Amino acid sequence: MSIKVVIKSNTYFDSVSLMSLSTKANQIEGVEQAVIAMGTEMNKEVLQNVGLLTAELEQAKSSDLMIVIKAATDDISEAAYESVEQLFTKKNNGKQGTGEVVYATIDSAAKSNSNANLAVISVNGKFAAREARKALENDLHVMMFSDNVSIEDEYELKTFAHEKGLLMMGPDCGTAIISNVGLCFANKVRKGSIGIVAASGTGSQEVSVRIHDFGGGITQLIGTGGRDLSEQIGGIMMLDGMRALDADEETKVIVLVSKPPAPSVEQKVLAEIKKCSKPVVVYFIGGSEEAVKAAGGHFAKTTKEAALQAVLLEGADESKINKRALNLPLIAEVKSKLKPEQKYIRGLFCGGTLCDESMYLAMEKYDDVYSNIPKNPEFRLKDLGVSQAHTFIDFGNDEFTNGRPHPMIDPSLRIERFEQEAKDPEVGVILLDFILGFGAHEDPVGVMLPSIIKAKQEAEQAGRHLEILGYILGTELDRPTLESQVNKLLSAGVTHASSSTNAGLLARGFVEKEGAAKHE
Repeated sequence: MSIKVVIKSNTYFDSVSLMSLSTKANQIEGVEQAVIAMGTEMNKEVLQNVGLLTAELEQAKSSDLMIVIKAATDDISEAAYESVEQLFTKKNNGKQGTGEVVYATIDSAAKSNSNANLAVISVNGKFAAREARKALENDLHVMMFSDNVSIEDEYELKTFAHEKGLLMMGPDCGTAIISNVGLCFANKVRKGSIGIVAASGTGSQEVSVRIHDFGGGITQLIGTGGRDLSEQIGGIMMLDGMRALDADEETKVIVLVSKPPAPSVEQKVLAEIKKCSKPVVVYFIGGSEEAVKAAGGHFAKTTKEAALQAVLLEGADESKINKRALNLPLIAEVKSKLKPEQKYIRGLFCGGTLCDESMYLAMEKYDDVYSNIPKNPEFRLKDLGVSQAHTFIDFGNDEFTNGRPHPMIDPSLRIERFEQEAKDPEVGVILLDFILGFGAHEDPVGVMLPSIIKAKQEAEQAGRHLEILGYILGTELDRPTLESQVNKLLSAGVTHASSSTNAGLLARGFVEKEGAAKHE
């Protein structure tokens, strides 16, 4: 076994770039494991957990770049390192000849680009708040992709931005569409008259894609970061985003998307809805329909319902919309193939809100639904590596992404778990999401196909049917296209769901046994 370690002093790369480079490095032939990361304590802890932390790496500073390659022999690790160097060279030379200028600081970039009005921050969380403040001081709106920023810094930044009349999207804001330009993880959707404010990245992506599917379009998609509706932050960005869209002449309908907000913050949002001059659709997972309607809003139970209500309020002709009705005969067909002991759903997700939506739909039917992100701590998995009954896992949550690329970029952890779940004779259906768009894996379905095909073959040899249900979040404008990815799923015998909502409904229907449901 050979471990190649290289430390490059005072060499900084942003987290998004390093995630992408790490993913490509792990695909190099002969590499067992590659880690390319800054020398932060968190990244050193990750290296320690996988047995790759050396005395040399322990001395690396947070401003140093660490390259660690594990391979079978010295020759292979050396060749792999040369390939990694080529990846860096390719990245550094990628903009040559484009006429673009690289700036060392936000101050210099802002002074040289008087028309710029937004900064995207993707640096280590230790430095992100400092850089965001510089951007705000230069009168720039901010989208902060960085995470691991303290909640105290978040509150201070959002308060400062609010006072200056600027947007402070994030931290941990993964998705935005501003003036028809997708930022970080986003899908290519048509321009229209529906605005979205969201405390959920994949939730907002799903709603925007469904709006596109139903014939509508987006004016702005404003991300807030996942903690915005917490008690500590108080919904500052959600409220400012609503006001901005209410004042925007092109926006005719507003959609709000979030996991369950803190009760006091929900009251603030509902109070703001009453003041709004435009119709507001509210999709708060597990939210109160009565409270939303009392505030004058339009309640949506699912992402699909939120999108449909938005396009109808915009003025779309309902008779011309393909609502992607649930395939009820398919449920009966799959149920007939499963053995009595095949009674559980295992949902393995890249998107947190997609996971939440399917989980909540399952909870309507079943009492034994577990997760790494449950609202009720009693239903948190005792061991993240071992499923219990119906299990829904968000692989994009912090416990899986500390020091690792997001599963939308590197799905290796999910693939390992999929292969484990596929061997469980009590599993009736494995539910998977595949996310297209800017920043995501170049072929999210293709990278999982070998494991999917093998799992189905092994299940058949064992005399049981393994139902794999896939949902692809994307449009025909994305690259790769939605159609090309759907065709790959179907060619491997995977059932395709037309929306996140339908995926959750199909999964719970496939495994429903007489007497097992909580209620009808």
